[in-house]
Amino acid sequence: MVVEDDVEIRTALVRSLAERGWAAHGSATGLDGLSAIVDGHPDVVLLDLGLPDIDGDDLLRMIRAVSAVPVVVITARDEDDQIVRTLDAGADDYVVKPFSANQIAARLRAVLRRGRPEQPDEAIVLGGLRIDHASRVVTLDGHDLGLSRKEFDLLYALASRRGRVVSKRQLLAEVWAQPYGGSDSTVDVHLSWLRRKLGESAAEPRYLRAVHGVGIRLVDPADSEQEQPDNAADNSTYQ
Repeated sequence: MVVEDDVEIRTALVRSLAERGWAAHGSATGLDGLSAIVDGHPDVVLLDLGLPDIDGDDLLRMIRAVSAVPVVVITARDEDDQIVRTLDAGADDYVVKPFSANQIAARLRAVLRRGRPEQPDEAIVLGGLRIDHASRVVTLDGHDLGLSRKEFDLLYALASRRGRVVSKRQLLAEVWAQPYGGSDSTVDVHLSWLRRKLGESAAEPRYLRAVHGVGIRLVDPADSEQEQPDNAADNSTYQ
């Protein structure tokens, strides 16, 4: 996804990437780009900072609130403070204009190598819990839990980030494609169904551990036994 307001640069990038085998799409404004990112789930985003409707730094924060997609910033802003601030805000790479199409393609390949997720065909195992993405079967101590489609998608979204806190807003965007206007109760209800099938409760969690005011994380019960209670966690760690 190319978010760039300059029509000549945007068109040239989309064309050159397509020539190199990428399925590239362009957007001239930040908010249209954000909508396309949420709906289209691109593998990587090229983001200009000087957009007509919203500053690229603000857009980057909005993207990071709903998606972990790799973001390569392409901009004329070359100040050191700006580069540091943008990378700290969640950009995966920063390229100052002018640049060549070959350089951009190489940068895209590099961030995708670094951020390549675990192969979906590989089962994720935490304690007695086994999550098989290929078959969409989840077993606990060898017994099939019989998860619904959304229950599986929710559990897999947590499992792919096991041990890390995932916000309910991220889960709404990824599992239900509702980054705006969705209700946290949707996540809460599905979490309660998952907990029931996992043989636990919110009061006595094993695999699903809530961090108050931040989100939820999936853990191996054996690893979490030595941890402090989640409600004592420092929320600022996850901001």
